[in-house]
Amino acid sequence: MTPRKKLEGLVAATVTPMTPDGQINLSVIHQYVDYLVSEQNVKNVFVNGTTGEGLSLSIQERKQLAEEWICQGKNKLDHVIIHVGALSLPESQELARHAAAIGASGIAVLAPFFFKPTNKNELIAFLQKVASEAPVVPFYYYHIPHLTGVKIYVEELLDGIKEQIPTFRGVKFSDMDLLDLAQCINKNESEQFAFLYGVDEQLLSALAIGANGAVGSTFNYLGRKTNLMLQAFAKPDLALAQKYQFLIGEFLNFVIKLGFGVAQTKAVMTFVSGIPMGPPRLPLVNASEEFIIEAKAKLDSIAWPDGD
Repeated sequence: MTPRKKLEGLVAATVTPMTPDGQINLSVIHQYVDYLVSEQNVKNVFVNGTTGEGLSLSIQERKQLAEEWICQGKNKLDHVIIHVGALSLPESQELARHAAAIGASGIAVLAPFFFKPTNKNELIAFLQKVASEAPVVPFYYYHIPHLTGVKIYVEELLDGIKEQIPTFRGVKFSDMDLLDLAQCINKNESEQFAFLYGVDEQLLSALAIGANGAVGSTFNYLGRKTNLMLQAFAKPDLALAQKYQFLIGEFLNFVIKLGFGVAQTKAVMTFVSGIPMGPPRLPLVNASEEFIIEAKAKLDSIAWPDGD
C-alpha cells in the first residue's frame, strides 16, 4: 500500500478484536474498516500498538492482523502503519520484513523496555537494525516513555537521525512533555517529519505548537468529533476547537476516574460501533458492566456543538 500523501490528520490506534475465548477475530476487520471510514471519517490506522495489545500477541497473530488490515483497507484507507516493536531484535526485524512484504504504508517501533537503551546511541542502534530490514518503508519512532521507561528526549534522538535511518519519517509522540515536542518541531521544520501526538485529551495543545496530527484510541469512536475540532482549528475558530477539546476531555476525565485502559476502550468501541471487540487478553480483564453503563450514559449526555 503506497502512501498517496504525507501521514497527517487522525490515525486510529486500532483495538484487536477477539472472540469470547480470547482468539484474535479477523472476521470483523472488514466491518471495522468500513466503520472508521464511513462513520468516523478516519482513513489512517496504527495496528498492533498499545491499544491493539500488540505486545500481548504472538508474532503469528501480529502478522495475521497486519495482513488483514492491509487487505481490507485496500482502496479504502490512506495509510496502514504497522507497529513492529518487540523486546527481541530478531522478532522486530522479522515483523519489519513481513510488513514490507505485504505492502504496509509504514512501520513503527517503540524502545525495548526490559533491557532498556540508556542513551540516544543505543536506542538508534536498535531502531536502525529494525528499519534496515524494510529499506523502502517509511519508519516512525513510537515514543511512549510512561510505559517503556525509556525517557530519552526525542529532540536529542532526532539530531542527525536521517543519516543513520534514511527511511525515518516521524514520531508517534505519546508523552505529555510538550516542551520536548515543541523543540522537535522547531528544530526539524525543514525535514518535513510527521509529528503525531498520542495524548488525545491534549491534542489541541499539540496542534497549537505544530503537530501534524495524532494517533489515538479515541479516534475509533470520537474520530468525527475530533476531525471537527481539527477543522475548527484550521479555520481558525479557536473557540469552537476548544469546545470540542473540552467535551472530549470531559468524557475522558470521567472514564479515567472509573478506571480506563485497553479493556475499557474495547467496551466503548463495542457499544458505540456495534462491532463486537471481545475481551482483552490477560493480564487485562474485561470492563465491568457498571463501567459500560456509566460510560455509555456519559457519552450519550454530551451536547456536541454540531448537535449530534
